[in-house]
Amino acid sequence: MQFGRTYEEFEVGATYKHWPGKTVTEYDDHLFCLLTMNHHPLHMDANYAEKTTDFGKNVVVGNYIYSLLLGMSVPDVSGKAIANLEIESLKHVAPTFHGDTLYGQTTVLDKWPSKSKNDRGIVYVETKGYKQDGTLVCVFRRKVMVPTETYIKERGWGPLPGHSGPGGEQPGRPELKEEGK
Repeated sequence: MQFGRTYEEFEVGATYKHWPGKTVTEYDDHLFCLLTMNHHPLHMDANYAEKTTDFGKNVVVGNYIYSLLLGMSVPDVSGKAIANLEIESLKHVAPTFHGDTLYGQTTVLDKWPSKSKNDRGIVYVETKGYKQDGTLVCVFRRKVMVPTETYIKERGWGPLPGHSGPGGEQPGRPELKEEGK
């Protein structure tokens, strides 16, 4: 299973469709609101939402939608990242409701080598989230510092695509020892 990419593996213009999607439940929304101390009744109080909002029902908190889409992108974009450097923009375009299923995709807008270290680069991406009916709900752009193949090789993460050697795609995972040996 792929988990992120090296700098060389990103191609400007490439789009990665993240899979699987996620159906947002009332529990998900309420738990996120409680964990982040966002007690706005639009998200937590069905009676309030029904009687006093244009939507007539609870709206899922936008920061959960953003976090969910960011998480969906990790296997395709930032699984090998050294750092997320910047969220340049975040737009909530349409509401998401309990029971909606979200899907995400990320497009590589640009990339450039690091100015300070030659074993990493910066990838500039845009992630979009859609509901099951194709409605765009969220768009954000971010800059991610990712390792080069040299960075990976020097740290023993190999094998890289087209290379052989020790290591694997799970750096830091311990080797299992058989009992009694």
